[in-house]
Amino acid sequence: MMRQELERIREWAIEQLAAGTERPWSWFQYTKLREAVESILAGIDVAEPMEDSEKASPDRGDSLRLRGAVDLQSH
Repeated sequence: MMRQELERIREWAIEQLAAGTERPWSWFQYTKLREAVESILAGIDVAEPMEDSEKASPDRGDSLRLRGAVDLQSH
């Protein structure tokens, strides 16, 4: 899902809450939806892709390497 879609969903949930015409159980669900979308958006902000210069480089030794092979068929 794209960020814009999530923001649109959050705004829709906020509009539903602001209308004040929802039943208590619906109001609670809209509140949970708004909170969940806000958490996802916050996570997107933290996990944005790194610049090419910040990515792991084998030359720097900060990439993952396979240490040993495991033969899964022999078990």
